[in-house]
Amino acid sequence: MARGKVAAADVLRGLLGENESSGGGGWRLPRRKPSTPPVVRVENQSVTGVLDLRAVDVPYVLEFERCQFEAAPDLRQANLAGISFSDCDLPGLQARNLNSSNDVSLLDCTVSGLTDLTDADIAGSVLLRGTRFSVPDGLCLHGDRLTVAGAVLGFGIVTEGEVRLAGARIGGNVNLGSAVLQNADGFTLNGNGMQVGGNLLGAFTSHGVVFLSNARISSTLSLSGAVLSRGSDFKDTNDPHADPSATLVLDRVHVSGDLELDRGFSSKGTVRAVSAQIAGTFSVAEAVLDAVSPPAVGTDPTGSGRALHVDGAEIGGDVVGRGVKIKGQLRMVDTHVRGSITLERATVDNPAADAVLANRSQIGSNFVVRESDVSGGLELRGITVGANLDLRGSRLTRPGTYRHQPREKPSLDIGGATIGRDLICARGDKEFVAHGGVRCRRAVIGRMANFNGAVLGYKLDSHALNAMGMQVQELMLNVVSPPKGLVTLRQARCTSLDDNENFWNATGFIDLDDFRYDSLAYPIDLRDDDQVQQRLRWLRQAMRRSYHPRPYDQFAEMLTAAGNEEHASTVLIEKQRLRYKAVAEGMRFFGPLVLLWSFLQRSMVGYGYRPARALGWLIAAWVVGSLWFQFKGPLVEINDDDHLPWNAWLYTIDLVVPIVDFGNKNRWQTPGASQWIASGLIVTGWILATTVAAGLTRMLKR
Repeated sequence: MARGKVAAADVLRGLLGENESSGGGGWRLPRRKPSTPPVVRVENQSVTGVLDLRAVDVPYVLEFERCQFEAAPDLRQANLAGISFSDCDLPGLQARNLNSSNDVSLLDCTVSGLTDLTDADIAGSVLLRGTRFSVPDGLCLHGDRLTVAGAVLGFGIVTEGEVRLAGARIGGNVNLGSAVLQNADGFTLNGNGMQVGGNLLGAFTSHGVVFLSNARISSTLSLSGAVLSRGSDFKDTNDPHADPSATLVLDRVHVSGDLELDRGFSSKGTVRAVSAQIAGTFSVAEAVLDAVSPPAVGTDPTGSGRALHVDGAEIGGDVVGRGVKIKGQLRMVDTHVRGSITLERATVDNPAADAVLANRSQIGSNFVVRESDVSGGLELRGITVGANLDLRGSRLTRPGTYRHQPREKPSLDIGGATIGRDLICARGDKEFVAHGGVRCRRAVIGRMANFNGAVLGYKLDSHALNAMGMQVQELMLNVVSPPKGLVTLRQARCTSLDDNENFWNATGFIDLDDFRYDSLAYPIDLRDDDQVQQRLRWLRQAMRRSYHPRPYDQFAEMLTAAGNEEHASTVLIEKQRLRYKAVAEGMRFFGPLVLLWSFLQRSMVGYGYRPARALGWLIAAWVVGSLWFQFKGPLVEINDDDHLPWNAWLYTIDLVVPIVDFGNKNRWQTPGASQWIASGLIVTGWILATTVAAGLTRMLKR
């Protein structure tokens, strides 16, 4: 449609009441209703010159439709009833300190220069639907300290350059749905310190940095469906906490409602929300967070870079990440979540580095990483979880190494953690797999540590399970295959132990020194000797057949506490056997004698734990001695004046029972071999009778 041509001065004369009713250049000021301001509409015109309303009071609503401006309208310090540009071409708009009683609209316009709304005060809303703002590599929309009583609506806007709303105060919503924001090496949207009285909504596309640090959102901040990316001009930095590849910066943001980065949200760079305060739920469900950094930035220990960085954040509700796909690190150190964290059926890909880093974080309810694939490690040292840490069915592979040591990190590290209820590293829909093993040193777990159906470790020279000093009520170790690597249970404490043979067949040494358990999940029956022997075989296998006394003492104490003293004695006898074997291995010349002495003690008195054997040997010595003296007797009396009847059985019992005296031992001569037999019976009697007496004493004491 061909446009007419009108000079800006003619428009001004009409607005200021200087027009004539004839001559074709005048304007009438029609009123739509008596209660509304006069409306001046200019349609289909090319406006030449500058529309200069600077510091002018215009009590009219100005409407420009399908107009083309030769110069940027100057509305600085103007007081307007309202202004609207619809389907217009503007080389810019100067509206610094503008005061408008109604809406300011730029609808389906093309603006090729700066739109400056700095310090403007809009009593209505700012409507920007479908407008294109273009100032490449510069400011295209400047609204520092802008005050809007209503909303800022930017449906479908396209920007080339920076949209700057630092310190702006918007009473209603900010909606940038379907917008396209482009400023590859700078800020696409700079809302530092802005205040939004309603929701901030934006399913937009941004190629650059969305910067909303220190913003205050009185309701929901929703970027669901937004697609964020940025250029490759990253600035190298020595700050280990910086994120030079960030696409969204929400540091110290305060959101009174939910923060939604979900349902199709995508970021090719870091989403950063350090020290943010979110009163509601933080959702990244079904989002794609890809933090592939350039080689100069993506270095150890972050791996591919930080995909989500929320150190020190306070979240009043839950963190929801069902189905999220993360390439890079999820970092949430010192974060406080009053609800739960759920990363169910998620994918976190950050190989050879920490995939999730959440040291010292506090979670009020559950921390769930269930049925997920994690390439990299989960470092959760010092974490506090109110209820369950649930990794059921997850697969943790390709852990990294320590920053200053060549040793490989565990796949899951919860050293020093406090878990209110359960640690679940068990089978779900599939097996729980931790290639780098699990480290839970000094962890305190309120109820249960469940490793049933787990696959732990894959290197023989690393730890499959390191539970040194862990405290838990129920320890469940029914693993699906023998742990590949070392296992440490030193100083661990549990009330109930539930295990299987696979665990005790670990390929590495199992350190059981000072590992204490009060009972077995399935107690050993008093008549079940086979199970005791089986567990003794497990202990020998676990400790590579070396001598370590405390595991045997603990096993015996547990059996004694359960009233199973016979089996406890069996365990202690095995302990003594291994002790003498270890002593013999350390003695080059006297080793065989030590083994012989061990054999004699074990077979005769069970190292003192089988006093009934001593009584049997005592009776056998009495019978054998009696038969010998019966064959050699009668012996000759020492004193001819004595006339004691000879009785080989009473004489022998006097020899083998050291305390009781039947009056026979010192009255008969023992010539030749009988003298050695008598002396041997006396020594044997002392040893065996003392053992029997000790056993009877323990029995009477009980």
